[in-house]
Amino acid sequence: MSTRTLIRGGLVITAADETHADVLIEDGRIAAIAAHGSAVAQGWTADRTLDATGKYVIPGGVDAHTHMELPFGGTFASDTFETGTRAAAWGGTTTIVDFAVQSRGQALRAGLDAWYAKADGQCAIDYGFHMILSDVDESSLKEMDLLVAEGITSFKLFMAYPGVFYSDDGQILRAMQRSAANGGLIMMHAENGIAIDVLVEQALARGETDPRYHGEVRKALLEAEATHRAIQLARVAGAPLYVVHVSAEEALAELAGARDKGLPVFGETCPQYLFLSTDNLAEPDFEGAKYVCSTPLRPKEHQAALWRGLRTNDLQVVSTDHCPFCFTGQKELGRGDFSKIPNGLPGVENRMDLLHQAVLDGHISRRRWIEIACASPARMFGLYPQKGTIAPGTDADVVIYDPHAEQVISAETHHMNVDYSAYEGRRVTGRVETVLSRGEPVIHDRQFTGRAGHGCYVPRATCQYLG
Repeated sequence: MSTRTLIRGGLVITAADETHADVLIEDGRIAAIAAHGSAVAQGWTADRTLDATGKYVIPGGVDAHTHMELPFGGTFASDTFETGTRAAAWGGTTTIVDFAVQSRGQALRAGLDAWYAKADGQCAIDYGFHMILSDVDESSLKEMDLLVAEGITSFKLFMAYPGVFYSDDGQILRAMQRSAANGGLIMMHAENGIAIDVLVEQALARGETDPRYHGEVRKALLEAEATHRAIQLARVAGAPLYVVHVSAEEALAELAGARDKGLPVFGETCPQYLFLSTDNLAEPDFEGAKYVCSTPLRPKEHQAALWRGLRTNDLQVVSTDHCPFCFTGQKELGRGDFSKIPNGLPGVENRMDLLHQAVLDGHISRRRWIEIACASPARMFGLYPQKGTIAPGTDADVVIYDPHAEQVISAETHHMNVDYSAYEGRRVTGRVETVLSRGEPVIHDRQFTGRAGHGCYVPRATCQYLG
């Protein structure tokens, strides 16, 4: 039985343009778009009509960096695929790309299958996977080819976390060479983990145990050094490179320099680096632990450079790196030793609203908001135009967004499964009103109408920014 939904009267915003238009949805896809009030639009009939007068009609957000149920430091990220995707929907995100983890000594396939099992039947919105490589050897390199063929087209490596996820330069080069051959995209956590571990050990020996020292030992220069090294290794391998969670002006300068040379080097940043700073890490009474993530928060002066990078397209994507741990019982594991604080912040529900506030504050344009939150991540990870835009034939992942509604971000009202908000008390203007995922209402008039299991696994093509 075909279901037709009509969204009338809104301002349709994509990365390319803004038009006052009506949107017709049929069988989970955009069927047609026509100017509001035109004879074509007036002739449409539907089973369900949504009034978007005075509102924006935007593509569902694509969050290309989440960690649901991630094991870390003896505990797990507190959002499951069910709670995390429900919260994402509340925030106007309709697709996530999460990270499947290869355990040391195990095959990539075993890690991927474990993540398929975690997500299957649990997700309220659509999802895909990247693959974290913990062991780079002949076996895992061969498996990379097989994964690319089944739609897992990106692989994350770590220059940080020795003994856990760390890969040395030789392993990184081999993985990059493989991705150059199979079309995959290497995602890099760029921090010099070997040097950082020395600084951690020295800080703890001096009795510097508070959360603020997490930011002080993970120095911006060590992010920049690792970013530079990753770029050079990618050049040697002839491979594209995507640097995750860029937080520092010096690291951004390395990306900008590479892009000025025409190299296929890309970068993402996250809301925490745009809106939070080391001032949060320094909050008293261990409150700073709430803001421990890696790369760490930086001094406020880095924010202007990151916003500039987003405007100049030296940074292409804003993802959340959503990796929540409750303050009580999880972040508290690091009382007396900042190095034991689980690394990660909640944010999958807040990204679209914070970036809309950035539009109002003059940092970015409306179309750039949609580009960095929807279209660019979809293109970067082989989901466009199925995801990330509103056009005939695309998935009907559509958000009706009220640009005038005011809200106060708070743990009291958010839907993430975590006991604090990184943005507690922050006033923003703009709020999700209705969310459609493949034409099905997941949020309707500020009520959750979705269900676990609606979300489908989406295989991805290779990066669409490459020839």
